[in-house]
Amino acid sequence: MNINSVEFRGSFVHTTQCPEDNLPEILVAGRSNVGKSSFINSLLNRKNIAHTSGKPGKTQTLNFYYVNEDFYLVDVPGYGYAAVSKTEKEKFGEMIEEYLLNRPNLRLVILLVDFRHKPSKDDMLMYNFLKSYAIPCLIVGTKQDKIPKTQQSKHEKEIKSVLAMHPDDLFMTYSSVLKTNREQVLEIIKAYTDKEE
Repeated sequence: MNINSVEFRGSFVHTTQCPEDNLPEILVAGRSNVGKSSFINSLLNRKNIAHTSGKPGKTQTLNFYYVNEDFYLVDVPGYGYAAVSKTEKEKFGEMIEEYLLNRPNLRLVILLVDFRHKPSKDDMLMYNFLKSYAIPCLIVGTKQDKIPKTQQSKHEKEIKSVLAMHPDDLFMTYSSVLKTNREQVLEIIKAYTDKEE
């Protein structure tokens, strides 16, 4: 799939405010410092469509990107950021949960985990939440370029083991710097956005 056009469509705090044009939606989730904005910029081949920040926890809304006039890529607040107050964390959690359970156009969740480390408790909670509601999921191990090639197989096995990944779920490593596996991720997105109801 080629990315021909990308347009930022707005930031929302509730699903009732989100676009109502009935297009497929692909959600990108992950903890605050996993490289979500870099992943989105790299995937969409745009330098700053998603704002990267040295300060984790910057995304505090549901951000909709209109891609190829065909589907939405949706960025949600990162979870597990310690400097955000408990009230804020709960608010973000409720917003994400409400979106996941109430958006009929959601086709796939791309769950980003840091390829360098074991999945966190928050990663496990998010993955188990998606599984319990049978929401299709692609796990992407970010920052793949930071791990020597000889160690990558070991890291992949560890992530799959800690998450107790379902055999039907897809796993892909990714480097926002090298754009490793970018085409493969886009092809998976295409498969889900092309699906009939």
